[in-house]
Amino acid sequence: MQSITINIKDDKLADKVTWLLEHFKGDGLEIVSKEDNDDLKLLKASRNDELISFDLMSI
Repeated sequence: MQSITINIKDDKLADKVTWLLEHFKGDGLEIVSKEDNDDLKLLKASRNDELISFDLMSI
């Protein structure tokens, strides 16, 4: 799998690029925001922390 990071300062342009990329989801494209990816990395790092329960029964 290849990863590509695209930095866009203009919100309107970001919306247009996202709209375009959405059309490739059926071909296997996955769109993940950098912020979501950073959050997932932090979550993964905390999985060994005994203070945080990831058991669905504890919710």
